[in-house]
Amino acid sequence: MINLMYIVLMAMLALNVSSDVLNGFTLVNDGLTRSANNSTTQNQNIFASLEQALKENPEKVRPWYDKAVYVKQMSDSLCNYAEQLKLQIVRYADGSDADLSDIRNRDNTEAASHVMLAEGIGQGRELYDAINQYRDKVVSMVVDPTQKDIIADNFSTEVPRRAGLIGKNWQEAMFEDMPVAAAVTLLTKLQNDVRFAESEILHQLVSNIDVKDVRVNQISAFVIPNAHTVVRGGKFSAQIVMAAIDTTQRPDIYIGNTLLKNSRGLYETVCNSTGDFTLRGYLTMPNGNGDVIRREFEQKYTVVEPSATVSATMMNVLYAGYQNPISVGVPGVPINRIAASMTGGTLTKRADGQYIAVPSATSGDVTITITAQNEGRAQEMGKFNFHVRKLPDPSAYILLTDAKGETTRYKGGRPVAKASLVSAKGVSAAIDDGLLDIPFQVTSFETVFTDNLGNSVVEKSAGASFSDRQMDMFRRIQRGRRFIISRVHATGPDGVDRTLPYAMEIIVN
Repeated sequence: MINLMYIVLMAMLALNVSSDVLNGFTLVNDGLTRSANNSTTQNQNIFASLEQALKENPEKVRPWYDKAVYVKQMSDSLCNYAEQLKLQIVRYADGSDADLSDIRNRDNTEAASHVMLAEGIGQGRELYDAINQYRDKVVSMVVDPTQKDIIADNFSTEVPRRAGLIGKNWQEAMFEDMPVAAAVTLLTKLQNDVRFAESEILHQLVSNIDVKDVRVNQISAFVIPNAHTVVRGGKFSAQIVMAAIDTTQRPDIYIGNTLLKNSRGLYETVCNSTGDFTLRGYLTMPNGNGDVIRREFEQKYTVVEPSATVSATMMNVLYAGYQNPISVGVPGVPINRIAASMTGGTLTKRADGQYIAVPSATSGDVTITITAQNEGRAQEMGKFNFHVRKLPDPSAYILLTDAKGETTRYKGGRPVAKASLVSAKGVSAAIDDGLLDIPFQVTSFETVFTDNLGNSVVEKSAGASFSDRQMDMFRRIQRGRRFIISRVHATGPDGVDRTLPYAMEIIVN
């Protein structure tokens, strides 16, 4: 689970971070923090059991207890250092009253660069050295080769081979221009990895105390997955083990009723479809009396579609009276388990993850709340505020058709063929700025011609079409002359009637 969260985190770092994505970082950081706290509690309990064992049998336990103390001191030191760095980064962004549990300026990209990379005072190199030292010492104490590889990979300080990171050292790759939310999450991930490594060694030390004289009176089956949520196309991997084992023999593992042909108990399957799945099976193993013990196991996991969200920070705007398309998603949660609601308007679902938002007024903000079904209950995943604005004024244009039947929107300011003008139907209006293409209904407009005496002749239409008198003026106007279309009145999908503030100058060719 931790490795998957880290992969998602690194993918997010490549995006132009929006408030939606920053909320995603906060959710990942909260999950990592809870995991680290749970591991810390578990490690404290293991250490307490070692202390009790030391009191009961000092001669036997002392060598393993001393190693446990050494590992605990190393782990506490690196975790405390990471916590100090998080606080320094957040204080730089939020001020002296900063609170790690409520970061205000999560999108600040200067804080992490200053604390970690500033010349002369940056602590990135010191953290880099501390991670390397911790990794080398911890790996040397782990016996199991698989765990050695996992821990070494968790604390790797190699710079990923990506075009944007060529020529950068590890600390620059991790913290340069990094938002506060991302930098804090990276450091929390480090703390989580430290507690995981500490847990592995403490468990190993405890098992070594009685490795030769322990007597097993209860055997349970466990599935230890690398992740509970898998992106479609990825692999679901799980370690299937017994709580107590005999190193001279391994249990037989059955997935369903099929024997797993893997002596290490590693199960893998390619996930080609999305949804919720359950891995079921059982273990069999003879006990000391020769009886065969059977233990059932099952593990639920979720396969989700690959997804990414890109949003511009300055585009958190909805238009009043307009059908604004909205997409929602929660990392690690299937889209069919997600729901959304909105204050200050209506939110209509079109498909899973797709909604139409229609704010009812232009004043104030609206809030969209995202909930997800988690373990049979609805859980709030975040609230997102949007500014409500009136639709901007459209541009007036004349729709012209050429000899090939192709149409263009003529907005004035350049010569237009008289024949094209005479064949045109009237004046249209739309917001067509390259991002939006929203048609408006033209209700009236005026044409202003200049006669041979220099007098202005004003003709007014009663709708979007040219009037008979206006068409007659088009036919009689000489090439090279100009006229004006002004006072265009148009109504948009928001129902607001507006007069366009500019005129179209038509040059007849």
